[in-house]
Amino acid sequence: MIVDLPGTTVGALSSRLQGLREDTGAMALSRVLTLVIVVDDEHAEETLRVATQATHQHPSRIVCVVNSTRRGKNRIDGQIRVGGDAGASEIVVLRLFGEVNGHAESVVLPFLLPDSPVVAWWPQNAPKNPAQDPVGALARRRITDAEHSSDPLKAIFARPRTYAAGDTDLAWTRVTRWRGVLAAALEQPPFEPVIHVTVCGGEDSASTDLIAGWLAHRLECSVTRERAAPGAGLLSVVLERESGALELTRPDGLVAVLSQPGQPVRRIALARRTDEECLADELARLDPDEVYEESLVKGLPLVKGAAES
Repeated sequence: MIVDLPGTTVGALSSRLQGLREDTGAMALSRVLTLVIVVDDEHAEETLRVATQATHQHPSRIVCVVNSTRRGKNRIDGQIRVGGDAGASEIVVLRLFGEVNGHAESVVLPFLLPDSPVVAWWPQNAPKNPAQDPVGALARRRITDAEHSSDPLKAIFARPRTYAAGDTDLAWTRVTRWRGVLAAALEQPPFEPVIHVTVCGGEDSASTDLIAGWLAHRLECSVTRERAAPGAGLLSVVLERESGALELTRPDGLVAVLSQPGQPVRRIALARRTDEECLADELARLDPDEVYEESLVKGLPLVKGAAES
């Protein structure tokens, strides 16, 4: 069910949501968190589709702030989605016009579930300092996405300067499986130190920069970041050891090949992760991601070739 309330107020929208919850029986459902999304008009529907899919495992109240034009009179166009149109969650869409665009936190506050954690997500361009942003300050976890921003490299290299516990980026979540494969491979013989690492990916791939930072911090060796054509994503990781190189390559974005001396070549399903999968992963953990912090703040500056462009 979708209910539109153009030119509404926060109070009227809140009352209507309460009535709909009672009418549809949603009052009996437990919501584990409030997901606050800040997005522009162009990406609003796709973002809501991703959020609806991601919260199937984590029934939530989704509060989506759509920043429309700052010109004209102050106005809030509200929309409520419950039942089949909201999946396992309930959705409140707040389209802001005029100067109210600059006060999103005041509009969001009445819709936060009491005694439940708040997660903030910026699916495209995020504020310079998410933890200090008025909406971000309401949240225990703050999710950004450098790869969907207008300038992925500028975005990811700005993150270390403003990092606060609870920050994370979906560019990091996209390489979770890569990190798992590499960690498992290094636990097999030969048990030799890694001398040098080369990581190759699209020149606009923040995920490639982050996995390079992770390897630099964890292995304490030199790491070089090579850049391929934009849009290529993460293509390969080569770990050089005295007995030869361990190589993990994914040229087609679907299947990776793992090769190392003395071991048979393995083909591994390693398709690019969807936004829904990545967001669901982040909603499953509400504690600070210390490995992300180490990779971003300590590891990334050590990577040769990882520089803003």
